[in-house]
Amino acid sequence: MDENTMSEKVILAFSGGLDTSYCVLALKEQGFEVHTVFVDTGGISAEELAWIEQRAVGLGAAQHHVVDVSQAIWDEFVTPLIWSHARMLGEYPLLCSDRYLIVKRCLQLADELGTKHFAHGCTGMGNDQLRFDQTVRSTGDYTIHAPIRDLQKKTSDVRAWEVDYLQRAGVEVPEKSGLYSINENLLGVTISGSEVDRFETPGADTWSLVRPRAEWPEALLEVQLTFQQGVATQMNGEALAGPQMLRRLNAAFGQYGVGRHIYTGDVSIGLKGHIVFECPGIDALMCAHQALEDTVNTRLQNQFRHVIAQRWAELVYTGFFYEPHKWDLEAFLKASQSAVTGTVTLQTQGGSVLAVAIESDNILQDPNAVYAQSCDWTPEEAEGFIKLLGQSSTMAARVRSHEH
Repeated sequence: MDENTMSEKVILAFSGGLDTSYCVLALKEQGFEVHTVFVDTGGISAEELAWIEQRAVGLGAAQHHVVDVSQAIWDEFVTPLIWSHARMLGEYPLLCSDRYLIVKRCLQLADELGTKHFAHGCTGMGNDQLRFDQTVRSTGDYTIHAPIRDLQKKTSDVRAWEVDYLQRAGVEVPEKSGLYSINENLLGVTISGSEVDRFETPGADTWSLVRPRAEWPEALLEVQLTFQQGVATQMNGEALAGPQMLRRLNAAFGQYGVGRHIYTGDVSIGLKGHIVFECPGIDALMCAHQALEDTVNTRLQNQFRHVIAQRWAELVYTGFFYEPHKWDLEAFLKASQSAVTGTVTLQTQGGSVLAVAIESDNILQDPNAVYAQSCDWTPEEAEGFIKLLGQSSTMAARVRSHEH
């Protein structure tokens, strides 16, 4: 770096782990004034926050910043997720999406500090690099620094290189912890590594928010969730902010074994993945919301939601969180929530959750017509409806009878 750029600030998304610790030293060596940012997305204690700050300062960061984005995650991600009921390949509810808010807040700080340099610790092997880089490119004109990807151009044993580099700099390197890579945030927990990566049965230590069968309480759990235009606002009659509600739902339903899944399928970089994830709160919200929405919206509205969900999931999973097409989809989703107001009662005795009762002034029902019980049409009208509904299939059967 030349003399004119020696004092340039760089904003580093910092976790305190081996990779981002290396990034601090590597960026300083390039002449940057490093500002570390820990964006709190949930799932971390006050003690861990303090340790991360001490780590950043000890590595020589010019300043360490801590930002809480729990409410932003609820507003910008959880709300449209619940509206769409989106799950990648029908299974994974995109728990990795806190990355987008991490980058967004880091770039806001970059603007505040007057720099266009942003750095992250992503490797060249995973999906997060897509989410980080594309968010940067979608939101402004910044220069991306990825010291770990740069290091991979020099060596195939990145960890050994990092450890040696830090030790030579006099920096303590924590022992590698456990068999698994565990990522927890407000949304839930993802677990990979060891036998999980080998597509084998996950071990007992992979249980986190969700408890195994032997630990489930015996008593029935019943929870009521109230929605206003598609957004959960109350739990058991108590008004709660979204992040607080999600934490309570994670704790309550996780104790009953609700929300544990395994995602097996495609990842963005062209490989097949196998990952354990737990999201009891998301599962509870989706269950309640769908029960309410399915009763107050029309059949065609509910059918089209599935089309929106698939596309929205693909965009969010692969890095296009700030793509205009995603905003178009969310405009439709928001419009479809105008009648989604009411209260849903959820129950679980363990393992799964059911929406057992729905209260709303907007339920699409006719007091004179109850499915399979009573109706306000005649038998002749029913027969005519059946005939017309099946007319195309009936004609095909007649015309193509010679084919069978």
